[in-house]
Amino acid sequence: MTSRKRSLQTRLALAYAAGIYAAGVLVVVLLAVPLAGVQATTPEGHPSSGAITGTGTGISLPQLLTGSAAALVVLIPVALALGWFVAGRFLRPLRAITATARIISAGDLHRRLDLGEPTDELTELGHTLDDLFTRLEAAFDAQRHFVANASHELRTPLAGLRTLLEVALADPDADADTLRAACQEALALGGHQERLVQALLALAISERGVTRWDTLDLAHVVEGVLASRRDQAAEAGIDLAEHLTPAVTAGDPRLIESLVANLIDNAIRHNHADGHVKVATQTSGTLVALTVTNSGPVIPDDQIQRLFQPFQRLAPDRHGRRDGYGLGLAIADAVTQAHHATLTAAARPEGGLSITVRFAHGPHPDRP
Repeated sequence: MTSRKRSLQTRLALAYAAGIYAAGVLVVVLLAVPLAGVQATTPEGHPSSGAITGTGTGISLPQLLTGSAAALVVLIPVALALGWFVAGRFLRPLRAITATARIISAGDLHRRLDLGEPTDELTELGHTLDDLFTRLEAAFDAQRHFVANASHELRTPLAGLRTLLEVALADPDADADTLRAACQEALALGGHQERLVQALLALAISERGVTRWDTLDLAHVVEGVLASRRDQAAEAGIDLAEHLTPAVTAGDPRLIESLVANLIDNAIRHNHADGHVKVATQTSGTLVALTVTNSGPVIPDDQIQRLFQPFQRLAPDRHGRRDGYGLGLAIADAVTQAHHATLTAAARPEGGLSITVRFAHGPHPDRP
């Protein structure tokens, strides 16, 4: 990297030196050529008052040419020195960018370039890199936070499973019924862990992006998801209502089904007895919209965006349970971004949320 940087400064210095030297040669030519013409047209015995002759008291033409040649020779190192100095001044912000980038890559993500004034192409590059470093720092912080939360969520059922088995094995009077009950609880904890891993996998797949674009109708997707959730909603005392009109869009069917399922599951889980969930699809101009509205606890406006981060829960579920993993809305948001759609959420004054996802209407542009 150092040799390349010096090579760039050398090339710039040579370019600047060549320009300076060319300017010096041009000045000499512009002065010497007219004087040589005057000398050639003046008679030897009749010197002009404004001409320079070989017998006058001024500088003769050979002396002028010799002095000009010597000046051009001396100008070579001077031009090189000036070119090197100017190139170094222009490359100083680039050196600062390189040095700071090395520090940041070594782990100091809080460091910034802060090139300041004057504003030119290099300082604009520095400001762009500062914005990039800020986003990278936020991404790394979010990743560390996600890994820490995922580790905690995975460790909790594993610790419970181990404790359950240790207690069962340490009981010398344990009979078949006791061991059977312990196995059933172990299976329940294993199922909880399996569902958590599936949710993490769904989030990872959603964040990976869309690999296939199929034309689909959101209304048909919603119908299928609602059919599989009616028993769950009935057990929780939640009324499911739908108002579905054709809403044709393009995307990955599995990801969009995951988005719909997570929004409806979240609406059912974070609700109250005798509550309701309303799901609607519609087409408006160049957009199609999916809206899921549910009753539930009152949610402060400043807490809405936090709910779309992984492992974020506003409060324990009703009856004091925490059956959710805090990943449903994060998965929905990831699927939305993967499809270049928009998601808006608003807290209802009487409690609950209203979430709307808007997709582009019609098939994908790359498909007929």
